[in-house]
Amino acid sequence: MKLRSAEWFGTVDKNGFMYRSWMKNQGIPEHEFQGKPIIGICNTWSELTPCNAHLRKLADHVKRGVFEAGGFPVEFPVFSNGESNLRPTAMFTRNLASIDVEEAIRGNPIDGVVLLVGCDKTTPALLMGAASCDLPAIAVTGGPMLNGKHQGRDIGSGTAVWQLSEQVKAGTISLHEFMSAEAGMSRSAGTCNTMGTASTMACMAESLGVSLPHNAAIPAVDARRYVLAHLSGMRIVEMVREDLRLSRLLTREAFENAIRANAAIGGSTNAVIHLKAIAGRIGVDLALEDWTRLGRGTPTLVDLMPSGRFLMEDFYYAGGLPAVLRRLGEAGLLPHPGALTANGRSLWDNVRDAPMLDDEVIRPLSAPLVADGGICILRGNLAPRGAVLKPSAATPGLLRHRGRAVVFEHLEDYKARIADPGLDVTADSVLVLKNCGPRGYPGMAEVGNMGLPPKLLAQGVTDMVRLSDARMSGTAYGTVVLHVAPEARAGGPLAVVREGDWIELDCSAGRLHLDIADEELQERLQAWQAAQTADPADASGYRKLYVEHVLQADEGCDFDFLVGCRGAAVPRHSH
Repeated sequence: MKLRSAEWFGTVDKNGFMYRSWMKNQGIPEHEFQGKPIIGICNTWSELTPCNAHLRKLADHVKRGVFEAGGFPVEFPVFSNGESNLRPTAMFTRNLASIDVEEAIRGNPIDGVVLLVGCDKTTPALLMGAASCDLPAIAVTGGPMLNGKHQGRDIGSGTAVWQLSEQVKAGTISLHEFMSAEAGMSRSAGTCNTMGTASTMACMAESLGVSLPHNAAIPAVDARRYVLAHLSGMRIVEMVREDLRLSRLLTREAFENAIRANAAIGGSTNAVIHLKAIAGRIGVDLALEDWTRLGRGTPTLVDLMPSGRFLMEDFYYAGGLPAVLRRLGEAGLLPHPGALTANGRSLWDNVRDAPMLDDEVIRPLSAPLVADGGICILRGNLAPRGAVLKPSAATPGLLRHRGRAVVFEHLEDYKARIADPGLDVTADSVLVLKNCGPRGYPGMAEVGNMGLPPKLLAQGVTDMVRLSDARMSGTAYGTVVLHVAPEARAGGPLAVVREGDWIELDCSAGRLHLDIADEELQERLQAWQAAQTADPADASGYRKLYVEHVLQADEGCDFDFLVGCRGAAVPRHSH
């Protein structure tokens, strides 16, 4: 087959001379340009993205594999949107990173690409950008941190923050004890060691078939992580020779497998948005109803924080995602076992003999962590286009609830009032947070898991129904209704919820209802619309582009002009 890179390096004319000559200033010998597949290593390494700060070393192992298989590796950086440091939220720049990836791949002499990912948004961003090019691509995740340790017990990154912070506010632990956990929570390179968004999206990549088996769970500092990187470098060269493009892997069948897998692992609600965005880039029409059809009724088998007890290191030692997929397949719960994966084999061929080493961490179907663990999709007059809830991280007794709304107009309003001893709130109230959606924050930050009022924490209350157009960290837990669409800023019904309104939640029925008459709801919406004024902060820069073009949560929060696959036709010459 004719390599795409030959359009740069394969001609004996002025252009070929220039492309080769300038590359040779790096000490590249002539024979490296003689028909070898050029493999891009798309690296989200950054010291500002702690989860990905070790990816430079991982890239070296990918290069070894590429060389061994007869390819030539070229590493390049792309925008690294790390969740832990980036404000207002890494979700704000996910689409920006995907543009960077797409244009870097299309505009350069690349035949195939290895996507080095890790922190939450880097995985979907790179898969989105690569899908819009549709070249051979394989994902290599940086891997999770080792188990956190504090006072002789395991603690989970992210999850421990939420737990210990609430305990400080409740007065059950001291501030000193809270701060002492800081160093032990993150004690090695890697992503969050809970089943947060980073680990969830790593599992999604593996279940989609765009990575090698065990990619999701090998700890970041385990030598086997570097072996997998080496093997992925070898495999991408073979994928180029086979012309195994992403469009052959990212099929509807692959996404349906991923949705079922997300239920079994107790995965993050963020997967709903990210899978929709990736599907939109490759041309697969994924809908919220697919999560109901394929996820609901699926048992959660993985006993990991925030839903359960263990951490990602334990998950790997128990067999990792292949063991989960094997359990699903043997029970007839893997929708499409024949789906093709990056190693050229079917998903079922990859996992049929997977070791299952610990029935506590990866439970059998006869003893699940949660009998019905799939993401709950809610609709009603409060969320006409949908909202989501994660039952495996919720309090079962709150999954059917009716309560009086305590309303916060924005995050600053919440922070100013939540600790007020005079706040009119009870354990049965529903905490409502507005204007934290895609356009409203902007970027749809992970603030939906609102901390409870300290006066209720002191009474022993540990969970309440919370509702917003925001997201929450995959490391978080609680009975939290998220992604309400349309968002408040876009004029959704959430915008007109008032203090004291009654709200009904029924997860089993998929219902989210604001208990007012239809006529009153319409009157409120009309009055809200008439009162709207432009936000000066939206008038320029990337924020203007974002607010004007971002889609709603049910559509994956991509930019409207980025949806679709534009391919990787070789652009015109630069000289």
